[in-house]
Amino acid sequence: MIDLHAHILPGIDDGPELMEGSLAFAEAAWQSGTHLITATPHLRSDHPEVRPEELRDRCLKLDRALADEGIGVRIVPGAEVDLLWAREASPDELRLATYGQRGTDMLLESPYGALPPYFEAHVAWITDQGIRVMLAHPERNPTFQREPQRVLNLVDRGVLVQVTAMSLAGGDKARRSQRLATWLVERGVAHVVASDAHTEGPWRGPDLRPAVSAIGAISSARMEWMVHEVPQAIVAGEPLPPAPSGAPRRGVGRRGVRAARRAVGVRS
Repeated sequence: MIDLHAHILPGIDDGPELMEGSLAFAEAAWQSGTHLITATPHLRSDHPEVRPEELRDRCLKLDRALADEGIGVRIVPGAEVDLLWAREASPDELRLATYGQRGTDMLLESPYGALPPYFEAHVAWITDQGIRVMLAHPERNPTFQREPQRVLNLVDRGVLVQVTAMSLAGGDKARRSQRLATWLVERGVAHVVASDAHTEGPWRGPDLRPAVSAIGAISSARMEWMVHEVPQAIVAGEPLPPAPSGAPRRGVGRRGVRAARRAVGVRS
């Protein structure tokens, strides 16, 4: 499996403080079936130690340590990008914040509070730079929980969606997060499941298997697409493979909005 969202680099944001913690993190991921992790530290003002120009060397250092320990996980640079940071970044900084620093795909953090009114416009600005945006954990955002149609609208504009393993498996004890994550998979608009892990576990750990099983219960074809095919394309900077057939049609209009809100548990 490939994990496209993990805070595994030591001493840089709110992940492990020391290299020993990162090694334990990678060992836990490897034992649960993950062979490639994109290191996605927070690029935002409250984590000043995260500098785009240093990310590749930090990943290489961790890669070498993993090889020395015989842990079969490879590390690829990336970042979890704050929207305001992206708007203030230079073109070169934006490229260094993308997956593999290829300049093709970026993980954009969904705010934990209400969406600002300019959110969709700023997302469009990033995509106008030629970068394919993947939205991190939208199921946790209270605005998306109240207005899930906004997620569908972003997907219709080419934005990808990453749901978090802990939300999908029900491990974060937030029922609305689980409902929205499940609904996004069922509607065929979730593209990737990732751990958003910060430790070796069990809380906010790197084990994707419970979430993979939850997707498989919905559709085995979609499980393969979300866990293997789409992550491989993103890491390689390639077009996404065709989605599995048979996904339900996404709701539009007033009826679709009401159905979405009911599925997530919000009164219309």
